[in-house]
Amino acid sequence: MASMDVAPDKEAVFDEVYDTEHVPNLAEVPGVLSVARLKKQTFQLSIGGTIQQIDTTAEPRYTAIYEVENPGVLTSDAWAAAIEKGRWPADVRPVAINAHRVLYELMY
Repeated sequence: MASMDVAPDKEAVFDEVYDTEHVPNLAEVPGVLSVARLKKQTFQLSIGGTIQQIDTTAEPRYTAIYEVENPGVLTSDAWAAAIEKGRWPADVRPVAINAHRVLYELMY
């Protein structure tokens, strides 16, 4: 998972590059099974009979989940080349802030 924030004035280029270049480039990498983009939402949750507003202010606003066959995909030559294609390195990476990257293993 890759999560990050971007300044409001850069969101349009962020979304355009992510959707039309970055995700398609990475989806072509051998071993990438799927890609999903998510945008954080505020929400309430019932816990112990009480509705609680969940505080997500510290969490990045955008997340992409890359399902890969194995962790080696992320260090492959194909991944390294794909992540440097297009406008991502010059137009998006410099304005992405509060970045978090996490690798999870699917349990079931």
